[in-house]
Amino acid sequence: MKNILIGGAWPYANGSLHIWHLAALLPADVLARYHRAAGDKVCFVSGSDCHGTPVAIRAKKEGKTPEEISDLYHEEFSQCFKKLGFSYDLYTKTSSPAHKDFVSKFHKKLYESPYVYEKEVPQAYCECCQAFLADRFVEGLCPVCRKSARGDQCDECGAVLEAENLKQPVCAVCGSAVSFRSSRHLFIAITRLKERLQELVDTHENWRKNAAAFSRRYLGEGLRDRALTRDLEWGIDVPKAGYEGKKIYIWAENVLGYLSTSHEALKGCPGEFERLWGLDGGCGSEAGAETEAPETGAEGENAEIRHYYVHGKDNIPFHTIILPSLLIANGSGWHLPDEIISSEYLTLEGRKISTSRNYAIWIKDMIDKYDADSLRYYLLANGPEKKDADFSWREFVNSHNGELLGAYGNFVNRTLVFIRKYLDGTVPCGTPDTALEEELEKLFADTGARIEKGRFKDAVDGIFELVRKANKYFDSTQPWITRNTDAGKCADTLYNCVQLIAGLAVLLYPFLPFSSEKICGWLQLSAEWKPQQVKAGYPVPEVQVLFERLDKKVAEEETEKLERLLPEN
Repeated sequence: MKNILIGGAWPYANGSLHIWHLAALLPADVLARYHRAAGDKVCFVSGSDCHGTPVAIRAKKEGKTPEEISDLYHEEFSQCFKKLGFSYDLYTKTSSPAHKDFVSKFHKKLYESPYVYEKEVPQAYCECCQAFLADRFVEGLCPVCRKSARGDQCDECGAVLEAENLKQPVCAVCGSAVSFRSSRHLFIAITRLKERLQELVDTHENWRKNAAAFSRRYLGEGLRDRALTRDLEWGIDVPKAGYEGKKIYIWAENVLGYLSTSHEALKGCPGEFERLWGLDGGCGSEAGAETEAPETGAEGENAEIRHYYVHGKDNIPFHTIILPSLLIANGSGWHLPDEIISSEYLTLEGRKISTSRNYAIWIKDMIDKYDADSLRYYLLANGPEKKDADFSWREFVNSHNGELLGAYGNFVNRTLVFIRKYLDGTVPCGTPDTALEEELEKLFADTGARIEKGRFKDAVDGIFELVRKANKYFDSTQPWITRNTDAGKCADTLYNCVQLIAGLAVLLYPFLPFSSEKICGWLQLSAEWKPQQVKAGYPVPEVQVLFERLDKKVAEEETEKLERLLPEN
């Protein structure tokens, strides 16, 4: 049994979730459901990222408090994830008292580290917004490639930047020119951690290619020390004398949400938080109290512990450089990241998603119109796992009608309805097909391995290969004929088809939880990660259609809505 942490990226509580957010975060729920079914101890956590300049500025514009704005979106996010079947052990927010308390204690310990120092620095200020700006909300020209860039990073050339080095810097919120004011802040010496960070990257060949490549690039081009504190209105107070009125910089507290939330989720389980994070003796609620690292490694490396971090490619440096730097510098022996599940970008009908132009598919608008399993299936089977992908309404409808309804739903329905109609409603006594049994056994092993390696598309494709084979088996054995000509052969067919349905329902449970829960209920199956058996004589209840057909007009209507949002229209 392993201790598994699954950390889904924290969506920023400044606007609604769109389709790329969902594509990037879905793998986290697949991992959580799979590892639970496999018998591991799982702690699946995330939350809404509530602090920072953008929330404060939006609050001013709308005449609300930052807390009101962030709470509004936090509630929206929570409902979206619930309707999509995300099985979080705890989904919280960075403005929660538990997170603030944990982060404050972690930073107190961090400030004792030799890796933290004070420095006077220029900080971007917007006169129009009357606010200091986080680096990511300063825009200008990259000093390296001269292309448009943010104050923290250039997406064009990948250079890590300082806001004051941008050419022609302006406020990303209002477009006004920014000035820079001198201010004293705490910094973490990431440059002195290069050797440890290089070792982390080099010893994790299993990371997604984009994560490994980006991290090596950051290390190769030169790391920079990062400010831990900022002159911000909305955030967590700096727990240090002389820093009254300043806040912990958002990047230095939101990634600690994985620690604070798992700590809160495991509150009623003594010792589990310490075991999950590889702490010997534990830091418990002290969030960084002095402790010796386990004998298995300076950072608590332990074969029985596995941490996954799931996010979009724009969050890679925060999980491969920033989070490990904070964990190492704190000095308490925290377990470092094992798996980085970082997706590529998702476009929409061949164009870049633009929240400012409203050119997006908003999750809150989609979840009540379309089947959650259908959304999950499409984005897992066709999403930006290894390369950029495109969401197409036409392909979404075809995927739903052809694969979920036409292949999977059809096989389940035709089998169970046949039994109810022609075989007295009970699973017949048939001879097991050993070849199909062996194939199921192998598929469970292969699918589990693929999920653990972050190969979700391969896992789904492998399962649907069996779905297609199951339909061919049903067709080739012709039970609608053999029920009159060879009752034994008909019984064999339907018995084996039921066993295939049972196996498929469990295999697909991490991916399609809602339809799998229906089938598991009908056939009284457990969620244990192994082939299930439905005994002869089991009474099959009346079944419902798993998936309703989508009219092809849906694709046309939804595409037309998007086209009306384009500038030329």
